[in-house]
Amino acid sequence: MSSSESSEPGKSKTIKVDYLARVEGEGSLYLKIRDGAVEDAKLKIFEPPRFFEAFLRGRDFREAPDITARICGICPVAYLMSACHAMESVCGVRVDGQLRALRRLLYCGEWIESHGLHVFMLHAPDFYGFDDAVAMAKAHPELVQRGLRLKKLGNAIMTALGGREVHPINIKLGGFYRAPRRRELDALRGELEWAREFTAVALARLKELEFPDFERDYEFMGLRHPSEYPLNEGRLVSSAGVDEPISRYDCVLREVHVAHSTSLQSRRVGGGPVHMGPMARYALNHDKLPPEVQQLARDAGLGARCQNPFQSVLVRMVEIAYAVHEAARIIAEYAEPDAPAIAVEPRAGTGYGATEAPRGVCYQRYTIDDAGVITDCKIVAPTSVNQAVIEEDLRVFAGARAELPDEQLRWQCEQAIRNYDPCISCSCHFLKLDVERV
Repeated sequence: MSSSESSEPGKSKTIKVDYLARVEGEGSLYLKIRDGAVEDAKLKIFEPPRFFEAFLRGRDFREAPDITARICGICPVAYLMSACHAMESVCGVRVDGQLRALRRLLYCGEWIESHGLHVFMLHAPDFYGFDDAVAMAKAHPELVQRGLRLKKLGNAIMTALGGREVHPINIKLGGFYRAPRRRELDALRGELEWAREFTAVALARLKELEFPDFERDYEFMGLRHPSEYPLNEGRLVSSAGVDEPISRYDCVLREVHVAHSTSLQSRRVGGGPVHMGPMARYALNHDKLPPEVQQLARDAGLGARCQNPFQSVLVRMVEIAYAVHEAARIIAEYAEPDAPAIAVEPRAGTGYGATEAPRGVCYQRYTIDDAGVITDCKIVAPTSVNQAVIEEDLRVFAGARAELPDEQLRWQCEQAIRNYDPCISCSCHFLKLDVERV
């Protein structure tokens, strides 16, 4: 719902959009325009704080994965896996072999379902000129139906590994409660082959969309692994030269309170905002993509780096193609492990975990005592990191379009926010839009 109030020349003008459609969570955007220039841009997130960091204290360390998975229904694997890695690191345990491969497969399922939801249901309507996917389906039924089929495949992978598609229940420290049978994973191979063909078709269609002429020189930040495109593991790196182990995360990024948001924002220590998510991963790890996925990216008009956030829809599609390719590889090479998990016994210390959620790095830090009781906890969602760079995007993007009619400016600013697929509820643990013209 939106409203616009006209005023006489020289007086302020306000546009209000009560809720931003097609994002997860609630918040608002405030733009102040003076003499045709954007003077201020704020993302006002008003989701109530969820206090996960507080009520994890005093809980048994084995409970952290299941509890943190409840932070998000769209990317529960990210929180679950980051918690597992953090606890296993403090306990001196490393999960490898087929159990590690199964964790990557589970993460592939989350990327496919989350990216698929965003590309076809949330972001594509912007480019095709529709208010939502339901309206778009009337004009492009095949594209929407296939997008839903792709998301269903991601959900099926999560069910096969996690026991259910939302908030998986089969994952534990050290591995799984139950390892899947070979025949259960083989049953997914037909849909994965269809998905491999569809991702190529979808990229060919999406590259024909009209993208605003808008590029920025971001500091991209994400994980990088020496031998694979990052999902579960890697060092924290950036395009500006950061290269640190995850245990140094808090020395690289610092959270700050801002008056207009219930979510903390993150900045580089001694620097400014950084950009996380698909565009960052792609720029930092393009060389780790399989040759056929690199070719798909080239066919879509992407180089080794994309700096137009509106083209993130193409990068997400490339990552879906990668997740499909990686899932098919893992299943083809799968051998049932001798045991579904390895033992993880508590020991006092601090552990760190970070994995690549669909929206960027999901970081967790825990301190536990000798009995395995959590005494301290820190969780950083990728949307918390991206809030500041979204505000910078809006200042630059809206500033170049400040003379547009209010309704057109509102629409384009909403799309600029949706480029990041923000998960606002995660970051609180949009869109009401106010534009003040002076």
